[in-house]
Amino acid sequence: MEHKKIIFSIQDYKFLQDEVLALGDFEKGEIEVKIFPDGERYQRILTPVNGRDVVLLGGTISDSATLELYDLAYALIKYGAKSIRLFFPYFGYSTMERAIKTGELVTAKSRAVMFSSLPRTSQGNHFIFFDLHSEGIPHYFEGQVLINHVYCKPIIVQAAQELAEDGFVMACTDAGRAKWVESLANEMGVNAAFVFKRRISGEKTEVTSISADVEGKDVVIYDDMVRTGGSLINAAKAYKAAGAKKIFTITTHGLFTNNALDKIKESGVIEKVVATNTHPNVYDGPSDILKVESIASLVVEQLNRG
Repeated sequence: MEHKKIIFSIQDYKFLQDEVLALGDFEKGEIEVKIFPDGERYQRILTPVNGRDVVLLGGTISDSATLELYDLAYALIKYGAKSIRLFFPYFGYSTMERAIKTGELVTAKSRAVMFSSLPRTSQGNHFIFFDLHSEGIPHYFEGQVLINHVYCKPIIVQAAQELAEDGFVMACTDAGRAKWVESLANEMGVNAAFVFKRRISGEKTEVTSISADVEGKDVVIYDDMVRTGGSLINAAKAYKAAGAKKIFTITTHGLFTNNALDKIKESGVIEKVVATNTHPNVYDGPSDILKVESIASLVVEQLNRG
């Protein structure tokens, strides 16, 4: 008799656990979680995992969530999981993925080493990531860990085609993302555009020019991650000034810190923001400018492959 895969998640990603369970023939992994008065977390795995294929969903959205994820993965392996697939919808620490100044801590590397230290299951440990902010991060993991980097391209392409009129331009906020946006544009048979920026100070940049003609066309700006929305708004204003008709935004990781969605709406230059649910911040509060698309189907697709 072949057992179903058991789907677990950390607390912040229960929404994704529910969506994955609704889409596939899996068993729900139950965990008891309590917080002691001193803030220490108590976790108990209620679903037996010995000899079973186990799936764990959780993003490193904070140091607390990262440790919750690590502790749970460690316990699942120690309680006899035959295999473990660890899905990181959002892998944080991408800001510190390399050292610029002497003495800086490369947090992305130390977190990768930490997860690499998990004991190995008999079938190996699989780590799956989505639209990583830095392509180099998988190389930080050590040992025999199997890595898969999933691109959310199907969701992005569909969202762009639903948002904008035919002949739209696929755009990005800066030249750093041009390669990825060019790949998306080629897939859809549309033109790509990006803005050239000049840094005025540590915090401020100004747009100096745009790489493509956007006059009279809808523009869809893709950015893999939107934090405060500042770069996005500046780019949108530049495209608008160059004659763009309607401007839409698609992002994989919607962090939306510092009231970013309110600022995007108040800017008056962006019609709609589409974000996937790799980060739970997309559910922080209703916003009529935001539409959320789930990555659950991409998770299930990965699980059905083996």
